[in-house]
Amino acid sequence: MVLYTSPFPNSFLSVLHSFSWGLIFPCYWLADRLVASFVPTTYEKRQRADDPCYFHALCIIITTPIYLALLVASLPFALIGFLLWSPLQSARRPYIYSRLEDKNHANGATLLTEWKAAGNGKSFCFGSANVCLLPDSLARFNNVFNTQARAKEIGRRIRNGASRPQIKIYIDSPTNTSISAASFSSLVSPQGGDSTNRTVNAGIKRTTSMEYKGDNSGSNNSEDSREDKGGAGEPNEGEENSCIVRINGEDNGHMSDTETDTINGQAHASGPAEPSLEGDAEISKTPNHKQKEGDSGSLDSYSASRESLVKVRIGDGTVDQSSVNNKLLYKASIMKKTSVRKKKHTDETFDHEISAFFPANLDFLCLQEVFDKRAAEKLKEQLHHYFEYIVYDVGVYSCHGCCSFKFVNSGLLFASRYPVMDAAYHCYPNGRGTDSLASKGALFLKVQVGSTPQDQRIVGYISCTHLQAIAGDTTVRCEQLDMLQDWLSEFRKSTSSSSTANPEELVAFDVICGDLNFDNCSSEDKLEQQHSLFTHYKDPCRIGPGEDKPWAIGTLLDPEGLYDEEVCTPDNLQKVLESEEGRKGYLVYPTSKNHSSSQKGRKASLKGNGRRIDYMLYTEEGLYLEWKVEVEEFSFITQLAGLTDHLPVAMRLMVSTGEDDP
Repeated sequence: MVLYTSPFPNSFLSVLHSFSWGLIFPCYWLADRLVASFVPTTYEKRQRADDPCYFHALCIIITTPIYLALLVASLPFALIGFLLWSPLQSARRPYIYSRLEDKNHANGATLLTEWKAAGNGKSFCFGSANVCLLPDSLARFNNVFNTQARAKEIGRRIRNGASRPQIKIYIDSPTNTSISAASFSSLVSPQGGDSTNRTVNAGIKRTTSMEYKGDNSGSNNSEDSREDKGGAGEPNEGEENSCIVRINGEDNGHMSDTETDTINGQAHASGPAEPSLEGDAEISKTPNHKQKEGDSGSLDSYSASRESLVKVRIGDGTVDQSSVNNKLLYKASIMKKTSVRKKKHTDETFDHEISAFFPANLDFLCLQEVFDKRAAEKLKEQLHHYFEYIVYDVGVYSCHGCCSFKFVNSGLLFASRYPVMDAAYHCYPNGRGTDSLASKGALFLKVQVGSTPQDQRIVGYISCTHLQAIAGDTTVRCEQLDMLQDWLSEFRKSTSSSSTANPEELVAFDVICGDLNFDNCSSEDKLEQQHSLFTHYKDPCRIGPGEDKPWAIGTLLDPEGLYDEEVCTPDNLQKVLESEEGRKGYLVYPTSKNHSSSQKGRKASLKGNGRRIDYMLYTEEGLYLEWKVEVEEFSFITQLAGLTDHLPVAMRLMVSTGEDDP
């Protein structure tokens, strides 16, 4: 299958399309700004609280006639542009495939060779997020604004979180069965002006080594880093830039206050801070960038790309005092896993956490609501610092391909570190209401993740989707889930290869990501909860229809509280969501006829831990029979605090192949 690298089959149509859109854009921009001036966000209201009450009204009185006059003047040109633009959409391709051209940063081909070196398996990390990148006037109805600046900042935060080194800390204790760690911000502050290496004398033993280059370029698989890793032991496959630090302790596995203070006080940066990639003028308009020093999710944070993911496991051991090179803890941080996130089921086989960062070494990313085309370009440019392959501008426009007229695309975007082999998009034909104006649908991708010693390709399937959003449209969503399964089955059949010329492909995983717009606890969503999709695909957060696992939390934030000081930074939002009372204040909960829709300040007992409408599903069906797929880790991520009204989610899958490759 041919991957489309341009929206039109020839340059003439592309030029004609650019010309027609150039005629439409002034009218579109003026209408967007006009509506936006009447829809303030809570942040803007607070900023204006100190201004005279007449000041904002005076600004509107002055600007509104200007916008209206210019809008009327641009209408004839927009009409001509529309008459050209609309028929061109019948020739438009359903997506644009972008591959990083800079060979110095390209590493997809290198990743394919790692499978042959894998002994018992390889892990893959998937992320999904609804980023609410609509035209600014529409985004304001979700209490977010400045779409262009948010797009750039979202991309930067994602690639900073994914490209940081991964440091694992194992705490060995004969009795303790809890998972706990210090706050992730405890290790980010430099200690005075001392730049010499310090040691951490808290029973930490360095078992493998890694030297992070800190170039923030996304090329975290350079030859130097691989050589360092190769001579450092046998880390898990697929975990580049990883380091393991083992803590052997007594006292029920808890570190003493002295030891904790030692870690918090002695870990620091050994080198100068890295300069920011872009200026701050545009981004500074958004409120979430006014963050305190040390808030690693901020624009100006030099530590965001170097934060360290810490996994804490329990085992037997004895005290073994040693030191760790300061480079291992370069602006390192420890994720919180407090008592709220303890494993409550003895049969739980994987780690779960609320994380302030996207997982290190993120392999695949599925985004929803990337509707604005200019924002999509800015987001793509940022993501290309880390992801080599991106599929964006997915969907159809006008009347082409769907039953009703489509003003915007599907909003889907896919980014990958591994080569994309095939891609296909389908539009849901049954959208209703305002959802019918967007070409919501499903994007199906086939990626190559390795090859066997016998040169058989090892592939994986990823599906990204966004379902009907309007409450009460249960039947519509169920129909869309039916279509999703049928389209995925057809895609797998049409892209499979088993001929002699093309050796049989071995399927390593099949994952579905997206915003499904229903949760597993609301009584109104019973039909979706019992859909056959969940008999074929597993949800790591779900026990059964109507019941989530105790550690699972909602992914839909209350828009009214996005800019509260308690939750406007990744660190603060992480702390709040680890508290039951905090979740009640800032998450949207399953709907109930007995409760009002307002979430703020609610103290009553509510079902579940919030509305979890963003899903990551995987299946064991249709994979290579001798391989086993299991979840290694599941995360709810707060790194996009203040930038969107959804919590991103991430899942790490381990594909176990046994001792020998097939």
